[in-house]
Amino acid sequence: MYKKVLIALTLFFSLNTFSQKIVDRDGEIFDMVNEISRDSLEGYISKLVSFKTRHTLSAQDKADKGIGAARNYVLKKFQQFAKKSGGRFEAYIDTTTLQPDGNRVDRKVKFGNVMGVLKGTDDRVLIISGHLDSRRSNVMDSIGIAPGANDDGSGTAAVIEAARVMSAHEFGATIIFVAVSGEEQGLLGANFLAERAKKENWNVVAMLNDDMIGSIDSDGTLIKDNTKFRVFSEGIPHYKPEEKIKQIIGQGLENDGASRQLARYVKEVGERYVDNLEVKLMYRTDRFLRGGDHLPFLRNGFTAVRLTEMYENYPHTHQDIRQEDGIQYGDLIEFVDFEYLRKNTGINVAVLSNLAKAVGKPQKVNMEVKKLTNYTTLHWEKPLNGTPKGYYILMRETSSAMWEKKIFTTENSIELPFSKDNYFFAVQSVSQEGNESLPVVPNPGVGEAF
Repeated sequence: MYKKVLIALTLFFSLNTFSQKIVDRDGEIFDMVNEISRDSLEGYISKLVSFKTRHTLSAQDKADKGIGAARNYVLKKFQQFAKKSGGRFEAYIDTTTLQPDGNRVDRKVKFGNVMGVLKGTDDRVLIISGHLDSRRSNVMDSIGIAPGANDDGSGTAAVIEAARVMSAHEFGATIIFVAVSGEEQGLLGANFLAERAKKENWNVVAMLNDDMIGSIDSDGTLIKDNTKFRVFSEGIPHYKPEEKIKQIIGQGLENDGASRQLARYVKEVGERYVDNLEVKLMYRTDRFLRGGDHLPFLRNGFTAVRLTEMYENYPHTHQDIRQEDGIQYGDLIEFVDFEYLRKNTGINVAVLSNLAKAVGKPQKVNMEVKKLTNYTTLHWEKPLNGTPKGYYILMRETSSAMWEKKIFTTENSIELPFSKDNYFFAVQSVSQEGNESLPVVPNPGVGEAF
């Protein structure tokens, strides 16, 4: 009895006196983030815009115009990076043939996603995507000029630059850098990739969808802000069985699904490495009544989020190039802020690198619930991938958006003098170098966590 009380008092003293765990920056990740180049990002977008249009149904066989030329350009960039990767990086175009669908595909067309695969040492997979295709006001206009500098030249440029910076490094997890096609025609490329991942049983830990990440202007409100960046994530998983959703609601975990945990991770790790940028958590799957390339991954049971600029400028989105009433319409390169894009690309590189260097998530994370008590006892098992240095126990009050405490332990269980009524808890694995896995929320009793 004395031993139990002593431990509890020690924990209480520790939590209240040293509650803020300071996590050091990883030197390798810090250097990668600082290697990101504004000039490189501008060069990628300038080249993408030079193809006039990257509409999914545009020219496939021209060297200087259309989606075919754009795919080949990204492929060649990836192939350049592969030469310095020590054989770990491979690049190819994952192709199929689209048939007319009576919707936004009106003819048979060759279709492909440009893939850069940085092979890791275990079976975990991380994905970063931007969509290569662009569009005009008429989504079926595959001939007219559609520069798509921000939508989604910015996301594609971030994917290319992340591949350039990261391909020279070795990681535990495999990282897939992909420029998908067909987003504007109905998320076709992302759906093709997500279904492949499910069919081939990929162990996808996280998917980051970068779509419109380079503009700091809002229309109408005249706001210009390069200090905020949004991450959208689903709360209750859309495609869980009804019985599982009832359990989530019953335990008050509507705000603690896997994608919401990834969003918190993006904020914590991204802000750790990128200065003067605040990641804003958006408690929606995507913008109001809209969707992006992370949705097919969510539908196939994977963990995914959307990263996007703080304010969308609608005259610059899905608009033919023109001037009306003194307003310039069109998605032109002069509306991209490359310093903002550099910082947002840094968020991606930091998150991907930290996850890829981490070990796997702890397994079978459970909370004892057999008796009523103001203590909370957690148990877990070691991850399937890698040997952890230890674990972080995460805590936050039920009204808090972000985890408030990180408590390090080398054990596989812990008893905390805090009531499960008043706090949410999770457990992260920590690698030998201090890189964290995604958090796992405990399941009551035995069984898998949500």
